[in-house]
Amino acid sequence: MDVRLKRTPGLYLVGFMGCGKTTIGRLVAEGLGWQFVDADEDVERSAGISIPAIFETRGEAAFRLLETEAIRARVRAIERGVPTVLALGGGAFVQPSNFDLLENNGVTVWLDCPLELMRRRVERAIHRPLAGDPARFAALYEERRPFYARADYRVPVEGDDPAPAAGAVLALPVFR
Repeated sequence: MDVRLKRTPGLYLVGFMGCGKTTIGRLVAEGLGWQFVDADEDVERSAGISIPAIFETRGEAAFRLLETEAIRARVRAIERGVPTVLALGGGAFVQPSNFDLLENNGVTVWLDCPLELMRRRVERAIHRPLAGDPARFAALYEERRPFYARADYRVPVEGDDPAPAAGAVLALPVFR
């Protein structure tokens, strides 16, 4: 096993909204016998309101601060030896402070999914404040791809069955 995971047992799933971070993350955590956490759920729990409500009432900048606080709290728990698979929000890995924190405290995996597949998955989702405008959705995807590409590993997500991608994550050399 990679020395980073021995020191800080955190596996961080990054990627665009709708790529399957939560679904695949649950399978990976189960396969490893680790805890699974969704950072967006942590943000909602700490704020006491939904992410769309945070965006609407406080704005994206306030959401990003809450998101970073939630990630820091999880990394602290991981540093104390709680092995965790953490699914990040689509914009979390773009933030420099989050990137630095995650790169130094575990292993990052980009779940790389085709735009059209993600668009189909989120087209009716009212809980995704940045997915409403198809043109903006595509532009945001292209804008974020170079940031996701900085992850330690890239795993393609090619369909709706999460098992192949979860298996690919579990087969990464980091776990040998």
